[in-house]
Amino acid sequence: MRYWNDVRLSHKGKSSVAVKERDLMGGLAKGLKVIEAFSAERPRLSIAETADIVGLDRATTRRCLLTLWELGYAAYDGKFFTVTPRVLRLGIGCLASLPIPRIVQPYLDALSEKIGQSSSVSILDETEIVYIARAAQRRVMSISLMPGSRLPAYCTSMGRVLLAALSEDEARSTLEKSALVARTEHTETDIERLLADIKETRERGYAAIDQEVELGLVSVAVPLKAAGGRVVAAANIGMAASGRSMKEVIDHYLPPLLELQADLRQTLV
Repeated sequence: MRYWNDVRLSHKGKSSVAVKERDLMGGLAKGLKVIEAFSAERPRLSIAETADIVGLDRATTRRCLLTLWELGYAAYDGKFFTVTPRVLRLGIGCLASLPIPRIVQPYLDALSEKIGQSSSVSILDETEIVYIARAAQRRVMSISLMPGSRLPAYCTSMGRVLLAALSEDEARSTLEKSALVARTEHTETDIERLLADIKETRERGYAAIDQEVELGLVSVAVPLKAAGGRVVAAANIGMAASGRSMKEVIDHYLPPLLELQADLRQTLV
């Protein structure tokens, strides 16, 4: 965690605000980092593993984990910690306050029912996508996806679409901050090639991923735009690879995604 004597916090659409170091709670910041260490891929962590992930010393990490345990945000079996459903209280308020999930969910339900495949909507949070709505027809990944689930942006179809909505400099900066891991033999991890694909995604208006996130999974995604043309989220259709070429997958599933995009354009703000 970085600290500044005079920090400028800047958010899109808002003026920057000066924050003094004495106004920041270092303990809270460390505790939040510890919570973020847990994921679908890392549901059980020891103190040592957590310390390595968050970059804190083991004594500090231990105090954070034990505090979470005492407050009911984590379970502890004497060696490993897991987060409990109580952690959902920290994020459910944010999701509930976003109008997009409530707007898009009926459209996703109708789309998935029509095509017989799962569909999702996500937003970009730094280097990851966060699922905010989902209509699941069948399980296509080894992990269960639901609102609040996160995946890396660089290797997902919705991530590529959302990165394409950034400027080239912003997209490069996001990729440089990402842990570019080869999740499968098909995963692209070279920044220049990723930027080239993001540029192509920006020009053609959709992204297609062939088993880069997980073997056996392919997906197609489009940006969701507000009435003014601003990209506010991304929608995708994900399915099991079935021997069809990606061209066949795109030809079949891109049209219903574009229909969804058009239907939502006058509704999203």
